[in-house]
Amino acid sequence: MEGTKVTTKVMFENWVAQFSDELYSWAFHKTSSKETAEDLVQDTFVSAYHKIDSFQGKSQPKTWLFSILNNKIIDYYRKKSKQFTISADDYNQQIKTTDGFFDEHDKWKKESDLNEQHWLDNPEFNSILLGCIKNLPENWQFIIQSKYILDKKSVDICQGLQITMSNYWQISHRAKLLLKKCIELNWVS
Repeated sequence: MEGTKVTTKVMFENWVAQFSDELYSWAFHKTSSKETAEDLVQDTFVSAYHKIDSFQGKSQPKTWLFSILNNKIIDYYRKKSKQFTISADDYNQQIKTTDGFFDEHDKWKKESDLNEQHWLDNPEFNSILLGCIKNLPENWQFIIQSKYILDKKSVDICQGLQITMSNYWQISHRAKLLLKKCIELNWVS
């Protein structure tokens, strides 16, 4: 029995040495955060260590570890998205009070359309806008910046994030609502 534990420990240490970089690269690609990627890889190895007895060798160790990591990434975004839930009342209030920053094509309205004020030329407004964008979940930030700042096509953004078009539109819509609310709360014109 003791020999099995030593063999398992050596095998696991080899996996850590062999697959850490690849797991980290994947986690960083999915989260764009060094710290988050490191935490996710560490969590992956902790989970794998505790479940090592359930590894039956039906797949390669790398495949098994990536499966665990992908579940950790999904859990990370699921947890992060729960921080930004909006009640129906808040949603309806946001639509009424902040409907006006975007036109019917989901583009930022021209500066002249926003009460003749040049919001985007105002450093204080830009600072608040950037702060509000940074408060969004990372994938949401990527979508807003790609779509409205870099003017990328929706298809390209979906491919970059590996999400469906439906998911893209849902995230985009929710992100805009949160931005509207954040700007409304922080900007005094």
